[in-house]
Amino acid sequence: MQMNDTCKIAASPQQVWNALFDADVLKACVPGCQELSGTPDQGYEAVVVQKVGPVKATFKGMVTMADVVTGESCTLIGEGKGGVAGFAKGQAQLRLEPTDDGGTILHYGVDASVGGKLAQLGSRVVDGFARRMATEFFTRFQAQLEGPEDPAPDDDAETPPEEAPEKPKSWTSRILGR
Repeated sequence: MQMNDTCKIAASPQQVWNALFDADVLKACVPGCQELSGTPDQGYEAVVVQKVGPVKATFKGMVTMADVVTGESCTLIGEGKGGVAGFAKGQAQLRLEPTDDGGTILHYGVDASVGGKLAQLGSRVVDGFARRMATEFFTRFQAQLEGPEDPAPDDDAETPPEEAPEKPKSWTSRILGR
């Protein structure tokens, strides 16, 4: 499965770069990540639990950084083994582009493959799963840098408590007359 996309992040390229090498940020961004430890120089060991179609597996693997051009680009290379479920491996080429408003456009190209029982699910299921994982990772990554969105205003929040409508009684309260 191959995929190319971009993500506009309201953070400076330096902030984005630092986050790409922060184990806590990466752990929060990888869907299903149970554990992540290591350093950018040595690589990261990870434990990820995922369900692909009918197959649920715990993958133990390694993520390393390659082709690092500080502050500009790098390649994340990962490989995980999920026991009888099979294996997954892939890489993501990342490139940062500063924007005029002080933000960053993160360009990424992902190339992933699977083997074992996972490969038997068919390319449509596996490709769809891989796309969802990549999209969710970069959505979470963006949220980590930009912070949570402001909650939508709640219309009921402006109603004073004394004017709030009375809560309907449960069926047991109605029967017992309470």
